[in-house]
Amino acid sequence: MTHSMYQASVPAVLQILNSFSAILDKTAAHCEARKIDPAVLLASRLYPDMFPLLRQIQIVTDHAKGMAARLAGVEVPVYDDKETSLAELKDRIARTIAFVSAVAPAQIDGSEERAISLKAGPRELHFKGQPYLVHFALPNFYFHATVAYAILRHNGVEIGKKDYLGPM
Repeated sequence: MTHSMYQASVPAVLQILNSFSAILDKTAAHCEARKIDPAVLLASRLYPDMFPLLRQIQIVTDHAKGMAARLAGVEVPVYDDKETSLAELKDRIARTIAFVSAVAPAQIDGSEERAISLKAGPRELHFKGQPYLVHFALPNFYFHATVAYAILRHNGVEIGKKDYLGPM
């Protein structure tokens, strides 16, 4: 059985985005119960030279919407990156879920050879669709999602693998 480009991309990112929406609810409850200012967690990092939780989640959504848009051959939505609260991050995740969910399988299927170019810092990267998905988009998406999870877990938010994976 082969998987289509759509099946290999959209359901995977939607699973994690939905999980992170629920994880942010647990994070808010954790902060409230322990009288922790959520801004403290949003600014937390695993290591000083890594991005804080807030930026990690922004990057997760950037990779999700970017992946869906590029594979579908449509314009990548631009977000302002002005979130400062858990509620604003949840809204960003919800907007990303809505965008990714609106991309139809027919827009992505057959994109294995689609030319994809993007800027990564000062570099311009060029891919074909399948290598972009397998070697860039999904690895980056999961890396930043895992780091965001690890920051929260390290700071005592009671989440586990089932929270990360969400309902399956």
